[in-house]
Amino acid sequence: MATVISGPAYVVQNSIDTDQIIPAQYLTLVPTIPDEYEKLGSYAMIGLPDSLYPTRYVEEGTTKTKYPIIIAGRNFGCGSSREHAPIALGAAGCQVIVAEGYARIFFRNSIATGELYPYESTVPLSEVIKTGDHVEVDFDKDEVRANGQTYKLKPLGEVKPVIDAGGIFDFARQSGLIPARKED
Repeated sequence: MATVISGPAYVVQNSIDTDQIIPAQYLTLVPTIPDEYEKLGSYAMIGLPDSLYPTRYVEEGTTKTKYPIIIAGRNFGCGSSREHAPIALGAAGCQVIVAEGYARIFFRNSIATGELYPYESTVPLSEVIKTGDHVEVDFDKDEVRANGQTYKLKPLGEVKPVIDAGGIFDFARQSGLIPARKED
């Protein structure tokens, strides 16, 4: 895992719900099937209203985003408990979300699936960073750098190794908590 993730940021405001992240009509896609995982990523954030978010997170006709970092306000991932939300974002190429706060179930699903790192900011970054701004997230220093400024993040703590491992089941296998999968 890189210690710094950098690239253009996609910025959203408060209370982005799981239906905006991945609308219900795409929940029939099965993330364990590679083609469907990729397709799921192509629909990430498609439920955002065009009037507020004229720039699409994943450009039409592509399956990957050019925004590896999402900057968000409070209550990111609220709504239903669907684990498809962090999976869709990970499938699209999102590596880290920096939000003022998360819905608890989204935060847990991000860790359990190992798809992305859910960092919490200590200040409202969605008010000072704009979509397309170059951002660096430094895992060693727990900080974000953007527009010549540095902002502290709440440390990921004990969840980081779980995400690094690829999710809760891979972490448990690697730690010897559950037996390794038998290969066919």
